[in-house]
Amino acid sequence: MQCWNCQTEFAPGTLTCPRCSKVQPLPAGATYFDAFGLKPTVDVDLPGLERAYRERSLQVHPDRFTTAQARERRFALEQSTLLNDAYRTLKDRASRAFYLLKLNGLDLSREDAGTQKDMPLAFLEEVMALREALDGHRQRGDLEAALEMAGDVSVRRSTALAEADASLRQLLAKPQDTAARPDAGHALARVRYFTRFLEEVNAMEEEALGG
Repeated sequence: MQCWNCQTEFAPGTLTCPRCSKVQPLPAGATYFDAFGLKPTVDVDLPGLERAYRERSLQVHPDRFTTAQARERRFALEQSTLLNDAYRTLKDRASRAFYLLKLNGLDLSREDAGTQKDMPLAFLEEVMALREALDGHRQRGDLEAALEMAGDVSVRRSTALAEADASLRQLLAKPQDTAARPDAGHALARVRYFTRFLEEVNAMEEEALGG
């Protein structure tokens, strides 16, 4: 890559020119992993990620470039925004898994995502049963029973996330494995539902404590 200001050549992932120190623009199609010079992976070194975030954020913090020319101020803001979004996503195991799946062609935030529409019947029945049970506990004001359910659902969520991680590792190692992506999608669809369930129980608990 080449600096826009002094034309010095530098390696991809460099935030500022090693010669003139000007902030560089985001490369086209830069991913959250690119923001930290990482290859896409399930297993991120979290202490290393935090160190890199602190160091890189200081390099391109917009406050350092308030007197710079407009182009460089824009580049600093874009680099800083990417770093913040990337750190927030990659430091969380579940968010990282959803993002990896999206990079590999399956975005579960889309309503037309095929994996969400072809979930196994057994899981759909499980969802209905959990929903009915929680609604019943809410109507009766039985927080203790809801919290007990939440403990069980938390275990199911952890199991589903572990399954997603395993499928994503397989997908990254062998992209030609046609089963790995839908397997990861099914597991993460379960993670998403279980997360929402736990959020509802948490809201129920806060409401009870506030009352």
